[in-house]
Amino acid sequence: MRVPVWGGHSEAVNVETEKPFEIDDVRRLMAAMPGVVVQDDPANNIYPMPLYAEGKDEVFVGRIRRDFSVENGLNFWCVADNLRKGAATNAVQIAKYLIKTMKF
Repeated sequence: MRVPVWGGHSEAVNVETEKPFEIDDVRRLMAAMPGVVVQDDPANNIYPMPLYAEGKDEVFVGRIRRDFSVENGLNFWCVADNLRKGAATNAVQIAKYLIKTMKF
């Protein structure tokens, strides 16, 4: 599900992996990804909000939880500035990747 809001967008993401996983490993791997900021401490009101993503290039991820409705299911919430990350930044990142990896 994607929810557009002023200055950004929010997505509830559901993933089913091929192999079992540990939530701590998922958090660690997401935090290690360039351009991803993990904000996942709901007990202290730390989770992604579109208001805080506006004007930033990073994607903010949180509320990382196991989905027990499917085998190896994962749910998380992510937000980003839809103009900077959802459009302009993605286009530049894709172009840079293609220039770097393609043989012209």
